[in-house]
Amino acid sequence: MFLLAAAMFTATEAKIEHLLPTPKAVTRSEGSFPLNKRIRITAEERVPLLMDFAKLCGGVTDKASAPEIAVEMVATIPGAYDYALAGYPDEAYSLKVEPSKVTIKAITTTGIIRAVQTMMQLAEGYDGKAALECVEIVDWPAFKLRGFMHDVGRSFIPMDEIRKEIELLARFKVNTFHFHMTENQAWRFEVKKYPQLTADSSMSRFPGMYYTQEQCRELEAFAAERGITIIPEIDMPGHSAAFKKAMGHSMQSDKGVQELKEILDEVAATFPLAPYIHIGADEESITYPGFLKTMTDKVHSLGKKVIVWNPIRGVRISTDAGFDMTQMWSTAGRKVAGIPNIDCRYNYVNHFDVYADVAGIYKSNIYYSERGDSETAGTITALWNDRKLPHPQDIIVQNNMYANILASCERAWKGGGTQYIEKGGTALHSHTAEYAEFADWERRFLFHKAHSLRSEQIPYVRQCNIQWTVTDAFPNGGDAGKMLPPESEGCKEHYLYEGKEYGTRVATGAGIYLRHTWGAIVPSHFDNPRTGTTAYAWTYIYSPVAQQAGAQIEFQNYGRSERDYAPDSDKWDRRGSRIWLNNNEIMPPAWENSGKPIDNEKDLLNENFTARPVTPIVLRQGWNKVFIKLPNNPDGGIRLNKWMFTFVVTDRDGRNALDNIIYVPNLPAEYRPQ
Repeated sequence: MFLLAAAMFTATEAKIEHLLPTPKAVTRSEGSFPLNKRIRITAEERVPLLMDFAKLCGGVTDKASAPEIAVEMVATIPGAYDYALAGYPDEAYSLKVEPSKVTIKAITTTGIIRAVQTMMQLAEGYDGKAALECVEIVDWPAFKLRGFMHDVGRSFIPMDEIRKEIELLARFKVNTFHFHMTENQAWRFEVKKYPQLTADSSMSRFPGMYYTQEQCRELEAFAAERGITIIPEIDMPGHSAAFKKAMGHSMQSDKGVQELKEILDEVAATFPLAPYIHIGADEESITYPGFLKTMTDKVHSLGKKVIVWNPIRGVRISTDAGFDMTQMWSTAGRKVAGIPNIDCRYNYVNHFDVYADVAGIYKSNIYYSERGDSETAGTITALWNDRKLPHPQDIIVQNNMYANILASCERAWKGGGTQYIEKGGTALHSHTAEYAEFADWERRFLFHKAHSLRSEQIPYVRQCNIQWTVTDAFPNGGDAGKMLPPESEGCKEHYLYEGKEYGTRVATGAGIYLRHTWGAIVPSHFDNPRTGTTAYAWTYIYSPVAQQAGAQIEFQNYGRSERDYAPDSDKWDRRGSRIWLNNNEIMPPAWENSGKPIDNEKDLLNENFTARPVTPIVLRQGWNKVFIKLPNNPDGGIRLNKWMFTFVVTDRDGRNALDNIIYVPNLPAEYRPQ
């Protein structure tokens, strides 16, 4: 409730064009519905979120003359699409705002909640004269499951933080929280019968930190009021070192199987509203006869359905195996016919950079589908943290959590997407329909960053206005420092080097992959990127005045799951990248882990730009040149060869992009800075 109140009374007024996700059908009309007066509510069912909304706006009254919010339960919403997915009701709604009356029509209580969440967004940013623009909206999701996951087994997230995230993300119609509660490092779910599972001595990370059953019950009730379903996960038999340490034996033993059955009893009782229990089941060979069948039978006996990861080592997933839904991960995950499947294949944001991957996942459809059906349930954004991070907030910021979840979940609500990310990649191509669609998402996301999300540390700033010239890659003979034509001849459209012509292309965005994290699987700027080569990139920035600013700069985004070496002192990365502003080299920060291997138990510190202050820069009045050298000469200290760069000019504290400058990828020679 506090978050709603804070969001509604800030500076810039929300409009229909700020809604995120975009509604399916919008018809505007004149006038507005006041929210600074007491409101009469007429509804058969008093939905808590609607009552909270009314109380925070102006209060509730029974006076017949008061502005009215009327709720009608209906059998259908004309034109809306729906399909069956166990545990997920129809979310379609219509919302009609008139000067003295708001009418909500919905098929289910969840539909009412979605309408109220739209109203909450329309009420953002008003200063003492809150109002809703008059409009008629008809809306429904293309995919029924739109969620996010926290790996709290590896990285404990305080319950207050989870509640806040649910409160904020529900505003944007995120409807699932996947609660991954057990891992090798720790067991976070309180089991009354076996308290040793959550004992300090059983945990190798953040010992003593776990969730009580009472906390979990309260969280589920809190989430349900906001239309969010919780899927609890007890991973079995893999990722269970904490279980073995606490219990003294493997899950795949007679004792282990019996104990897991008793644990599932407590899980089901703690999450009474959960339609599913996730049992993991991946990344460990099944050695105990009938292990998975025993577990699925147990879950079914508790009135719950079963989700498993997909693929499972050595197990063929089929409709007769007792599984009710799969969650596809990695490129090996494939849709299983006959049951619902969640697409999580490229939504492991622990591998994501801040900019290019958001664009890639927003452009992509969901597992080759324009909308959901009985076999394609939707998508979940997963925050894995194999690597230890010092604080829970590092998980939120370094994984660019809000931007990634809201890009993915808008795609799931809207449906469509030009092509799957395996085909479309992450590049933004200006003057295309998919660029315009992403730029519109960015505009709306940044509006909400400044309003309901303004208390959150969100590293993402505007990038759709940034363009680069990027050269073809020149062979460097294994020498990352070798001077090549763009350095000796200056910025040109074409070069002749060793008898071969090298050209340039324009790239758009603050983050550019020359080679993606997943290599040829996800297309990047270069179709066939090669090691032992060097590319160059440049852009020109017009500033109306000389001014101090900041810059987000990055050449290696350190994934939250890799055991990599930090850059050496005075180097930006481990392949030799360099950057200049107006011919003055910008030097890297002092790395806190300089030159050291960062294994999974060593804190990732300031290696990513999201974990350090922006780099101070000074822009001249007029044109400024940013010039970047990009050797692809990895030294072996990094497992995933991300050939990439990030650069964007921000205000001095790094909160927002600098808004009074212009980027162009090329300038006539007479305008170029010397």
